[in-house]
Amino acid sequence: MKWSRALAALGILAALGVATANVRCSTRSFPTVVPCGASALAAAYGGSSSEDQVDSVQSFGCVGDWAYLWATVGKGVGEIGVTDVLHYDDKTSRWQNASRSRYCMHHLLPAYVEFWGCNSN
Repeated sequence: MKWSRALAALGILAALGVATANVRCSTRSFPTVVPCGASALAAAYGGSSSEDQVDSVQSFGCVGDWAYLWATVGKGVGEIGVTDVLHYDDKTSRWQNASRSRYCMHHLLPAYVEFWGCNSN
């Protein structure tokens, strides 16, 4: 009886040894925390002249790495209201202007961003 218990214990230890030898580690990358604020989105328009820079932000919103921005760009006579779609670039850690003709017409955006970023001017 003692031998059968000892053999059973050795069998269990052998099985555990085989099971742990076949365990593989896997890593998961967590999604990037994307800054979603008026100043972060407006930074995509940090041109060298005041005509390229955002003067004021009327509305904005983000879903994941997509965003829309309603803003006034430029000053004085060159001032214009814009509605743009932006995409967050993980490599540069910055928002970049995304082509509305490419993304809006083909329903490639999250519904919230598409609604507010594509259905204006």
